[in-house]
Amino acid sequence: MSEASTTTCPHCGTRLSRLDLPDVFDHSYDMACFNDECSYYVRGWSWMAERFGVKSSYRYRVDGQSGQESPIAVWSPDALRSSIVPDDAPASTAPKEHS
Repeated sequence: MSEASTTTCPHCGTRLSRLDLPDVFDHSYDMACFNDECSYYVRGWSWMAERFGVKSSYRYRVDGQSGQESPIAVWSPDALRSSIVPDDAPASTAPKEHS
């Protein structure tokens, strides 16, 4: 996987944001697209409503440890935004320790 694919959204070209994860994950963060005009996110609202009858969508996500690409579910335009890590915060790639 190229570095570009882990730093920009392939659907809209927007730079991905670092997303802090809860302690239940074995890594500290994922990368996600928070562009509300991203075609992937915009299409997701109707796709989820038509197929599952739910008011939700998804955003493009890259697993911070494996680099695996997948959707991350959101239930509103503001969902998960409080978990965005500011660009100037230090990156931690160390695995989380579980007690």
